[in-house]
Amino acid sequence: MKHKKNLFNQLLVISISTLIWVNLALAESDQLSGLEIAQQVNARDEGEAVSRNLVMEMIDRRGKKRVRETRGFRKYYGAEKRTIIFYLQPKNVRKTAFLTYDYPQVDDDQWLYLPAMRKVRRISSSDRGDYFLGTDFTYEDIKKEGKLGIEDYTWRKIGEEIIDDHHSYIVEAIPINDEVAKELGYGKVIYSVDSNIWMVRQAKSWDIRGNALKTVHTRDIYQVQNIWTAHTLEVSNHKTGHNTRFLFSDIDYSTGVTDDVFTQQSLRRGL
Repeated sequence: MKHKKNLFNQLLVISISTLIWVNLALAESDQLSGLEIAQQVNARDEGEAVSRNLVMEMIDRRGKKRVRETRGFRKYYGAEKRTIIFYLQPKNVRKTAFLTYDYPQVDDDQWLYLPAMRKVRRISSSDRGDYFLGTDFTYEDIKKEGKLGIEDYTWRKIGEEIIDDHHSYIVEAIPINDEVAKELGYGKVIYSVDSNIWMVRQAKSWDIRGNALKTVHTRDIYQVQNIWTAHTLEVSNHKTGHNTRFLFSDIDYSTGVTDDVFTQQSLRRGL
């Protein structure tokens, strides 16, 4: 009998502690604005540099699949971020490459190398809503790579939900004006942000006419060298029935990446 009473008291203490924790978490979440949640996403540790393999799978509405094998690198220079992607396979896209300089305050620089034309094409800000090389991600999506374009939207927290068994804040992002909405191709985006690791687990977007456009799921999130890392991105395009899957592997944050990787000469040279 005494044993049962002690067990009951222990369970009661645990229940009370859990209730206190939940209430504190709810109180804290009520104090967070949509903008503050977006800022937390952008402040998340991504390491100074990373190298990784990326397989892109593009699947049309009939189930036909195209596969692209790439190698990518990213490095931070203070608040500036540089990213480059080299296409390795298949033969018809091999040596295609994409380079971006993401600046904190001014317009970004983006370049695309197309081997068939043997020239580097600059991507203008008006093109950032265009789809990236047959995928359902835009040039802007590829450039941001999990970060949020805080300056392009107004932010509002609209609720909370459970996504893939993880508590998440629901944040509504509306473009700051019609010009930005047209550039991005989005009239509204709803982000579900994991409240523990500050990663977007789901993003739903609508076009500038208010029609459902696409849904992005971030999956297989676990730590690599102590950094929370997504290994699968899945996109469903509700207009076209097209789907894209990004599969990341051989992710390395510790080795470092040399500066000469992020140049137009490197774009032309390839790996």
